[in-house]
Amino acid sequence: MAAAASNIAGGASPGLAAAPNVSATAGSGSHLDYYVDALLRPNPAASPNATDPGAARREIAGILMKGVADGDVAGPDRTYLAQVVVARTGLSQADAEKRVSHLIDQAKTDLDNARKAAAKLSLWLTAALLIGAFAASLAATQGGRGRDLNASLTDG
Repeated sequence: MAAAASNIAGGASPGLAAAPNVSATAGSGSHLDYYVDALLRPNPAASPNATDPGAARREIAGILMKGVADGDVAGPDRTYLAQVVVARTGLSQADAEKRVSHLIDQAKTDLDNARKAAAKLSLWLTAALLIGAFAASLAATQGGRGRDLNASLTDG
């Protein structure tokens, strides 16, 4: 039952399902990784990450994971993400900022949908457990009555 519940909850947010896998491969997995990356953040145009898509993806994933977990991505992080998008795609700064804002809004929506699905799943699992407990007590009562009736027939 728990495996089914985790499978359902995991499928509730397909847009965010890959993000933990990206951050899990980002390195040591320390909570300080974001702060270290922010401290050592280079100019996106001159960044070595501009030629290493894996490093850029890990850095962006770390920024997005922290931002979405905190409720919003901070202004300097949004600006940096837009600069990275400009450096990697050649878009204008305004278009890159729109793209970043749209992506952050989509991530928030997916996370909110996953939370709602998990809440609904929890309620349905609770209801199923209560119904199961009621059915078990009803069956035990019926079984006890049958046993008592059978015992009285054999004694008498």
